[in-house]
Amino acid sequence: MAEVTNMLPILSVAGLVKDYRVRRQQGWRHETFRAVDDVSFELPTGGSLAIVGESGSGKTTSARIIVGLERATQGSIRVDGQEWRPTEKVSGRDRRERGGRIQMVFQDPYLSLDRRQTIGSCLDEALRIHTDLERSARAKRVADLLSQVRLDQQIASAHPRQLSGGQRQRVAIARSLAAEPDILVLDEALASLDVSTQAQVLKLLADVRRTTGVAFLFISHDLPIVGQICDSVIVMKDGKVVERGLSVRY
Repeated sequence: MAEVTNMLPILSVAGLVKDYRVRRQQGWRHETFRAVDDVSFELPTGGSLAIVGESGSGKTTSARIIVGLERATQGSIRVDGQEWRPTEKVSGRDRRERGGRIQMVFQDPYLSLDRRQTIGSCLDEALRIHTDLERSARAKRVADLLSQVRLDQQIASAHPRQLSGGQRQRVAIARSLAAEPDILVLDEALASLDVSTQAQVLKLLADVRRTTGVAFLFISHDLPIVGQICDSVIVMKDGKVVERGLSVRY
């Protein structure tokens, strides 16, 4: 387990609430379903925190609010001391700026990658959005990103369908690192991989964290995996945080 840092938190979440209007099972009336209920936690700068829980516990909804994919009903989010208003609509400009601070890696990389793009153009697009690099510098950075996630340079000319699941997830990680974020949110990012590939990607993530200083917010239902990558853990059930503490290596 990595040593827990004493630095100020890069991410502070306080009183996060997400309500949905849902139709009752009987009749035409609607009622409120609370998917996230008063969730609060801090992620230390350079640290790693896991949110674990069964399906429907609210862990992924919390993550999607943090990265701006959903709006909260209540609550506050601070990134490096800057207030992000999760209850308000985010402009395109703010979304791009926030993308430079926090990136998300999803469970299924095949769905998150544009199957029409080559891997090289996918990474180049991320660099065009999040950096001011010129074309030649971007080409070099694409090569560096592929090397960082331990992929052969020839993969730059391939399409997602030509890669294995593990390779596609490495590309997704490389794309998220193109912005040089402070926080990487990994939403069940290893769940679709076989055990041997999971071990390889876990080692890769540990190396990325050590070399870049990026903080991890790791969403999972698998405690043994959490124990290998995270310093601390919170457990969610029915939208609430029911337990928190240091991670245990299995």
